[in-house]
Amino acid sequence: MKIYLDNAATTPLSKEVLDEMMPFLTEHFGNPSAIHSFGRTTRSAIEKARKQVAKALHCSPSEIFFTSSGTEANNMAIKRSVEDLGVTHIITSPIEHHCVSHTVEYVEKASGVKVHILKVSEKGEMDFNHLSTLLEELQSEKVLVTLMHANNEIGTMLNLEKLAEICNKENVILHTDTVQTIGHSPIDLQKIQVNFLSGSGHKLHGPKGIGFIYINGKASINAFIHGGSQERNMRAGTENLYGIVGLGKAIESATEHFEAHRNHILDLKKYMMMCLEENFQDIRYNGDTSDHSLYTVLNVSFPPSEKNEMLLMNLDIAGIAASGGSACTSGADAGSHVLNAIKADPNRKGIRFSFSHMNTREEIDLVIEKLKSMVAVKELV
Repeated sequence: MKIYLDNAATTPLSKEVLDEMMPFLTEHFGNPSAIHSFGRTTRSAIEKARKQVAKALHCSPSEIFFTSSGTEANNMAIKRSVEDLGVTHIITSPIEHHCVSHTVEYVEKASGVKVHILKVSEKGEMDFNHLSTLLEELQSEKVLVTLMHANNEIGTMLNLEKLAEICNKENVILHTDTVQTIGHSPIDLQKIQVNFLSGSGHKLHGPKGIGFIYINGKASINAFIHGGSQERNMRAGTENLYGIVGLGKAIESATEHFEAHRNHILDLKKYMMMCLEENFQDIRYNGDTSDHSLYTVLNVSFPPSEKNEMLLMNLDIAGIAASGGSACTSGADAGSHVLNAIKADPNRKGIRFSFSHMNTREEIDLVIEKLKSMVAVKELV
């Protein structure tokens, strides 16, 4: 039996999302830019999906633009802020996803933008006092703040409402990466004012290869990809029709079932923590594990052992999918930049288990049993 506990990397496509996509993989194939009935049918499906995303975020459909991924959306927000909005300073953190940190590094080299790295606590919490100090020092500059809503490796969540209040007060541009939280944490853009927000389909049982960016109606930026008038002249190229349809359905479904899914997943997370602490020696956790954290992620810190380096491989051999960090850094030997930033003990092994509503307590029990042959168990008293 195989057990999948790497849902922060990607999630299985749900049947209801697949059912919604299937007609557009088969009979409805028209180019959405065509004016005939074939094109009008597919154009209508795209606009329906746009409304589904906008409804979940409490914004206007005209502020939602589809992209190929959350990565593209993040690139678009950061690069266009520099090139079109005159940003000369960027404030970010050391625990951002690489699609943000590497993009920031690129514009720093290409455009001479000054980058400021925000301090974070040992749980990965943002230092808002440091942010306020930086913004006070940069009052006469054009500033972009780009911070993720929840960390994909350790699950620590940002107080987005507080962040938005600070940024709005100082009149700076705010971008947030919500790839991990869309469908898992309600976001009301009528109450929380941001300039850019990015999301993805495959983290909430939607298809891969599709994402979106929210662009506040007041933000005037130019096209990110040139060559056509798609996405209201913002992103040229024939639309990923079935991906967009799937994304819309996935976000709609996640929003509708939010409470039930949250309660189920949170129960799994707490149950696994209880089982780990009952059965194994010196179990700790990286990041925030409180009820204010991202309930889909649990980063477990195992004590030093000769078997540590083989732990992920042994889990895989046992049919259990987990990870040591972001899936986007697979094959890298540098270790987790997130764990390094929060000063996690390098002698301990951090394993990320991430859950979905499709997981069960029975699966957790099986994982615990398999782990008993891999790490030190508590001695019976």
